[in-house]
Amino acid sequence: MAKLFSTAYFPPVSYFAAIAEDMSGLSDRKDGGGSLELSPSVVYVEACENYQKQSYRNRCRFYAADGVQSLSFPVVHENGTYKHPVGEVKVDYSTPWLLQHKRAIVSAYRTSAYFEYYQDELFEILDSRPERLLDLNMALLRFFIEKTGLKVELHLTEEYSPEGIVAGPDGHALLCEDLRECIHPKRSNTILTDLALEKPYFQVFAPKYGFKSDLSVMDLLFNEGPDSILYLKNI
Repeated sequence: MAKLFSTAYFPPVSYFAAIAEDMSGLSDRKDGGGSLELSPSVVYVEACENYQKQSYRNRCRFYAADGVQSLSFPVVHENGTYKHPVGEVKVDYSTPWLLQHKRAIVSAYRTSAYFEYYQDELFEILDSRPERLLDLNMALLRFFIEKTGLKVELHLTEEYSPEGIVAGPDGHALLCEDLRECIHPKRSNTILTDLALEKPYFQVFAPKYGFKSDLSVMDLLFNEGPDSILYLKNI
């Protein structure tokens, strides 16, 4: 079944686990070698809803030396931003948040196993300064989909539907599993529990604070690299 998500900045692991759930196929990676042959999941990202503050649409959670921390970026408040479609909301680059985010990410993950491998390409996306929030988030989403090894048919919605109905590739109405409000920084969800993914992977600061679940997917990628797909598919 196709899934419908809100847009998100450095989305959490549960976001990607939900995407990976519908990927099916055979695998020869149980011993850590070989490759995965998986059919793609079908994912829609909401582009027509009204922007909502204090959500993952412009924030993320990551693991720093002082424990779990949050990063968020400002948006341009023009003509009542919060009543405008999220696809029209612009990123506010008038403050140095971009440099602050990059420094925070480097400080948190510079000693992780795979950070240096992905850093340049990731920071190129940030440094390109996409004008719209949706463009920034979609560029990051595509980056993490590619690097984690997920197979995804990715679409944007063409109009808002409170019932989670979208226009399918053939033009017919398609009912999605609606996760737009399920994955939220102020509300817990059971996605990882339901998928038996409440399990630890290596984290730099786990010896000090313990394992922290459902952080930004960058935490998983920087620590697990190409094996991120094994975690997301519970292999």
